[in-house]
Amino acid sequence: MDLESRVKKITLGHEQGSGAPCLKCKDKCEGFELHFWRKICRNCKCGQEEHDILSSNEDDRKVGKLFEDTKYTTLIAKLKTDGIPTYKRNVMILTNPVVAKKDVSINTVTYEWAPPVQNQALAKRYMEMIPKEKQPVAGSEGAQYRKKQLAKQLPAHDQDPSKCHELSPNEVKQMEQFVKKYKNEVLGVGDVKLPKEVDGPAEKNKSSDGDKSTTATIGALGDQLGTPKEGQYSCYRCKLNMKEGDPAVYAERAGYDKLWHPVCFICSVCKELLVDMIYFWKGGKLYCGRHYCDSEKPRCAGCDELIFSNEYTQAEGQNWHLKHFCCFDCDCVLAGEIYVMVNDKPVCKPCYVKNYAVLCQGCHNAIDPEVQRVSYNSFHWHATPECFLCSCCNKCLIGQKFMPVEKMVFCSVECKKKMSS
Repeated sequence: MDLESRVKKITLGHEQGSGAPCLKCKDKCEGFELHFWRKICRNCKCGQEEHDILSSNEDDRKVGKLFEDTKYTTLIAKLKTDGIPTYKRNVMILTNPVVAKKDVSINTVTYEWAPPVQNQALAKRYMEMIPKEKQPVAGSEGAQYRKKQLAKQLPAHDQDPSKCHELSPNEVKQMEQFVKKYKNEVLGVGDVKLPKEVDGPAEKNKSSDGDKSTTATIGALGDQLGTPKEGQYSCYRCKLNMKEGDPAVYAERAGYDKLWHPVCFICSVCKELLVDMIYFWKGGKLYCGRHYCDSEKPRCAGCDELIFSNEYTQAEGQNWHLKHFCCFDCDCVLAGEIYVMVNDKPVCKPCYVKNYAVLCQGCHNAIDPEVQRVSYNSFHWHATPECFLCSCCNKCLIGQKFMPVEKMVFCSVECKKKMSS
């Protein structure tokens, strides 16, 4: 084996997902290569979630760690090999006989996640109420959507200090306290039930250790207002009535007097379905993990991690670790330097001129971001007498009316006619 191929193999094994193709950039990306502190690919600048990385084991461990030391430990298992908590997601397999002439074949549909309910018909109906492109059927667009939402809504670096870049001991301690607090106070997993089942004896026997969202609340409301009849249950988000026989989603933290259509159980910020019905309840609203954390702590626009340091900078409406306010292209520190925002990312002046600056139609050189320019549609000129000229008589057009024709500009109809004749 030659040296080049050996080096490539070492690189591909360096971290989870190395070399995975980008689903967004296709062949333009050479394969996933994790930036040393940003959560993006060094080759194409897309996030890890945009790459075709087989990470179900990592995802299950991430969610397992999230549920560790919570009331949701029934959803995790600890493997004997390493003792790491792993998410026991409910996988649902449906088989349907398909009759084709004389032969009967079995059509199998596997859902990579389904609500953990005893009644499979109820879980199936729940899935039918979710848009088809978001149903996590193995190998489908919906499975890819779920995987992407796991990465976006529940980033590992929001709960695990070991996934963060160079935290100080004090920052690690603050983060551990923050995570413990949200696990105890706001983290939850939705329940799928028929509305009429909520008033049953099994629900009334539940307790939540002082949590105000106990089923006793339902009993109190029922005594005062009368228990709603079928068809009178309305969704907390859209306010529309539930159809008889349709499953509803309940959030224990919110109280069992509230319910949602499956498609309405979404984050109040990103408006996306709460992946695997994992929610954070705060101030009467549902949040995904990412946007709950954003409501509590500043997030660095450079490394995507929560900021636990007292010292950080704010620029362009975003927050940054002091060491992470860097050029998005070359990573040079931008403190005290000239930079230009490109797609909400800061870029140093040399990188901007090299990679993004527009060309002057007059001199065909890149236009410096600090100099004045004249722009018309997709064409640009230096705002100087030497560049912004009539394409016929070379008259300076700065401060004058002009007639554009494709890449050319004219001072008068006469000049335009001369060029076209």
